[in-house]
Amino acid sequence: QVQLVESGGGLVQAGGSLRLSCRASGLTFKRYALGWFRQTPGKKREIVSRISWSGASIYYVDSVKGRFTISRDNAENTLYLEMNGLKPEDTAVYYCAAAADYGLAYIIPEDYEYWGQGTQVTVSS
Repeated sequence: QVQLVESGGGLVQAGGSLRLSCRASGLTFKRYALGWFRQTPGKKREIVSRISWSGASIYYVDSVKGRFTISRDNAENTLYLEMNGLKPEDTAVYYCAAAADYGLAYIIPEDYEYWGQGTQVTVSS
């Protein structure tokens, strides 16, 4: 059974930092793209960042460029999102997702096969 488990969310003041982690288990195929999405009530789930299986291709939504950093440790099957300079508008439930990587963009939720349960990030002003 494939399982993705996020951790690291919490409450932080504007300008602060958090580091999210996503640990995957049950995946025998290592060539997976990994992504971070976020969602607030009444909004569609949106891409935050994603990274190809090799780490060579990285995407960030414009609103987080220069503030967030995505990385992965394939040996540990773990995905990270370092979030700096957090803003109230970053408040959301953050989800990690995985999909077999065949070189596509993988920036929409429908492209992903597996999802974690989400972790809440709340940024106060």
